[in-house]
Amino acid sequence: MADMRAFRDAVGDWAAGGPGGPASELAVRVGVRTAVLLEGPSDLAAVEALAAARGRDLAAEGVCVVSMGGAMSIGRYTELLGPPGLGLRLAGLCDENERGFYDRGLERAGAPRQGFFVCVSDLEDELIRALGAARVEETVRAEGDLRAWQTFLRQPAQHGRLRQQQLRRFLGTKKGRKIRYGRLLVEALDPELTPAPLDDLLTSLRA
Repeated sequence: MADMRAFRDAVGDWAAGGPGGPASELAVRVGVRTAVLLEGPSDLAAVEALAAARGRDLAAEGVCVVSMGGAMSIGRYTELLGPPGLGLRLAGLCDENERGFYDRGLERAGAPRQGFFVCVSDLEDELIRALGAARVEETVRAEGDLRAWQTFLRQPAQHGRLRQQQLRRFLGTKKGRKIRYGRLLVEALDPELTPAPLDDLLTSLRA
């Protein structure tokens, strides 16, 4: 696990303009075969939580889950980790409105589109719809965020909005909240309620 984290850190440094040697060496040493490309750390937290819930050790399977820091970074990461670079198998999640970035990045890198799954709005929206607003509010209450949630609901901008939309916005109003709830909402899921993009992604990694 520590070696896989070191590889992920080396990839981040490489993507930021650093040398590629450390990532290349670690890929061989750790036995990385697949890179799962995700937009941000909340998606990463959700994927790792679901893998843990299903008894999967992704690192032991040679799978590295990477947070790219934004959908527009897909071109850079596919270039480094896909066929032009380390030659890893690529997989991931993307939001529907960012699908074009992914399609273009994968095409330029000569990487197949298979293995990438699309969320209607984003993964938080998928999780909220799967659980239902009432269950998500229970999780918010259990986490001690009820007062913050009630204050948020009193904001004029939230009046008249659907509860699902309010919850999705609430998760993004404080730094670190989306990451924490990415894990918590996955842990609250019944297995049969797992959103299709997330379920399909994890299933595909066994292939």
